[in-house]
Amino acid sequence: MIERSLFNEEHELFRATVRRFVEKEITPHHAQWERDGIVPRELWLKAGEQGLLCCTVPEEYGGLGLDYLFDVVVFEELWRAGASGPGFLIHTDLVATYILSFGTEEQKRRFLPKMVTGEWIGALGMTEPHAGSDLKAIRTRATRDGDDFVINGQKVFISNGQHADVLVCATKTDRDAGAKGVTLFLIEGDREGFRRGRNLEKLGMHAQDTSELFFDNVRVPASNMLGSEGDGFSLMMTKLSQERLAQAIRSATVAETIIEWTLDYTTQREAFGKTIFDFQNTQFKLAELKTQATLARVFTDKCIELFMQGKLDPVDAAMAKMYTTELHCKAADECLQLFGGWGYMWEYPICRAYADARITKIAGGSIEIMKTIIARAMKSEHDRR
Repeated sequence: MIERSLFNEEHELFRATVRRFVEKEITPHHAQWERDGIVPRELWLKAGEQGLLCCTVPEEYGGLGLDYLFDVVVFEELWRAGASGPGFLIHTDLVATYILSFGTEEQKRRFLPKMVTGEWIGALGMTEPHAGSDLKAIRTRATRDGDDFVINGQKVFISNGQHADVLVCATKTDRDAGAKGVTLFLIEGDREGFRRGRNLEKLGMHAQDTSELFFDNVRVPASNMLGSEGDGFSLMMTKLSQERLAQAIRSATVAETIIEWTLDYTTQREAFGKTIFDFQNTQFKLAELKTQATLARVFTDKCIELFMQGKLDPVDAAMAKMYTTELHCKAADECLQLFGGWGYMWEYPICRAYADARITKIAGGSIEIMKTIIARAMKSEHDRR
């Protein structure tokens, strides 16, 4: 099999630390967190103490100043353990990245150190009840009032919403300007008029809190603006490749993990005098999935490499996201079938992985959006010939 070549010895030593943390602090408690519908804040503080949050944040803002692969290691070890509850990816890969990339010096020094330690938890406020993939259609309004902006509106499907101490929130500062009317703000969770709705009940990812958020005349200073007024949409577009790459890393990792679970199970479980693996159907299914998972891994690792070089093309990110998430869902479905009735029991990781998988074809841009991006790029290239 093709060996991965991205990581060096330092990364692997860090992986061992992360794996021990997951085994001690997450795995024994995750089932209870699924029942609770939320991960306790104490976990975030413990993760911060171990240096598992915001690995790439520079030392001057309280971080370790490591490369992106250290964040990748954290995400992979969580997903390999089936730990879908801790919303570290949103916190680290999106919120902290937005602040680091577009924030003022004052904003970086104010928010990032507490995010590194886990004292403050980050969330991304983009999606609204009537605006998912079409972010230009958001209706949350930010109206200038002297040196402040007054924000009114609603967000939905917000991961880390119940715990959020800082929200990167997309608003409309000019409702008639389309994409150029979108502006981003950093909103603290204790602002007057900011209210958290119910913790939403989902098909999967039961331990990750997902919320409705409401803004009723929430007043924030203009200094909380992230970037410039009207630049919000373009700033979001610059981060889509990174978000889609993260989805691909997740799905590639989970697909591999599911296949390993299934190989272990089918080589031990017997039916009609032989193991489930001895049946040709099982062998063919697993051989097909293993081949596709290997292709997904090689392509995803290449995308990671390109991203670190600043060369990841949005179309390549879309292809990685599309292919890996479709494989993720396929592997969960076909492997659950090989577990038989036990695969339908919540106590089995494959059952929880099946429920967790479905969101991957929606989050970070739906599969249909990915196909549209790829097709448009194909047509554009064709027309240039």
